Amino acid sequence: MPSEKILLLGVNHKTTPVEIREKIALSGGYEEPLAAMKNIQGLREYYLLSTCNRVELLLVTEAESNVEAAIVDFLFGGRVPRDECPQYLYMLYDKEAVHHLFMVAASLDSMVVGEAQILGQLKEAYRYAAHFGCTGPLLNKLLHKSFSVAKRVRTETAIGSSAVSISYAAVQLAKKIFGNLEDKNVLLVGAGEMAELAAEHLVGNGVGSVTVANRTLARAVDLAQCFKGKAVAMEELVAQLEHVDIIISSTGATEIILHKDEVKSVMRARMNRPLFFIDIAVPRDLDPRLNELDNVYLYDIDDLSSVVEVNKSERDKEAVKATRIVDEETLKFERWFLGLAVTPTIQALKEKMDGIVQLELDRTLARMPDVTDADRENLSRMVTAITAKILHDPLMYLKSESCAGRDNSDLKVTTVRELFGLQKGDNEKPS
Repeated sequence: MPSEKILLLGVNHKTTPVEIREKIALSGGYEEPLAAMKNIQGLREYYLLSTCNRVELLLVTEAESNVEAAIVDFLFGGRVPRDECPQYLYMLYDKEAVHHLFMVAASLDSMVVGEAQILGQLKEAYRYAAHFGCTGPLLNKLLHKSFSVAKRVRTETAIGSSAVSISYAAVQLAKKIFGNLEDKNVLLVGAGEMAELAAEHLVGNGVGSVTVANRTLARAVDLAQCFKGKAVAMEELVAQLEHVDIIISSTGATEIILHKDEVKSVMRARMNRPLFFIDIAVPRDLDPRLNELDNVYLYDIDDLSSVVEVNKSERDKEAVKATRIVDEETLKFERWFLGLAVTPTIQALKEKMDGIVQLELDRTLARMPDVTDADRENLSRMVTAITAKILHDPLMYLKSESCAGRDNSDLKVTTVRELFGLQKGDNEKPS
């Protein structure tokens, strides 16, 4: 069997509430945690990804090592009671780990399926891990393969082309009004899941800046930090309108938080530059009469829902195609990985047979002093051909897919090694 195993473990938006994710997010960057992981025994290669929605560790460990407990302690760092950790955690091995990584890279595991930001986050995390010497041959190949899988999904499907969430639909409307969003400044009012989703889409579309206003300033700071933005108090809401272009409001307020007259005074200060409001709160945050003002555009959740419904079925079809691509690429990588166990045995078998043939050929030729050089060459070619024919079936057996899976691959290797008397160490690492 391969002398290494692949292990992926972590938490994400599906398994873990935001208040837990906040506790283990790497707000200080990658350098310190990557350095700390060097002290964990049994790790051969490792990589760490931290975003607002997930923290994941991808590891290559010794096949017989038991690093799981140490890694879980590292991930949660005592910030979550140990007996609570398993309910938030997923732990995947080998094929399942590879499949999950490819799903993440292809944005099929994202809070918003098809969003483009995650691939850039994966590449950034990889740059840090490679720079600090944490990755090696196996993770380098695996991570580069994840990037190519994501590219293939983008090329062969339209997974990222349709708005299938309220937040994404809001951003699509903003693009219709402003065109390029790269120089636009955004104000998120409220710091819940809807605001987080909207921020992900906006940052993915290259907005100039993100400001977060929330009644709980600490939560605003946390969300703003994820997107390299800034936080303000809710009392600064009206003053901020002079400096932004897009406002997405999703608070839990029970009454209107921004009225027509307040915005009217701001528009004079803005010299009537367009102001785009998206109200995705229920009940509504924003005064419906804002639409009566010149160069002010207000959309509420009903406006956005119609966009979503039209596109949802199309995105679902594309997700099926994308998942099929991920499944296919996972299978290819698994075959390559299992081949790491088979290849040394193939090499050892060839070397043993070549050694036997050469020894017997030399003995025979030593008893035939009158043989010509041409005859020697012909004899050499003949025994080489015989060797190839004898080895053909055993090699096909080792390379075949009839015994797919790690356990069956181990069985094939063991059978051939015992049958041909290959000793442990003959071109094979201990398993």
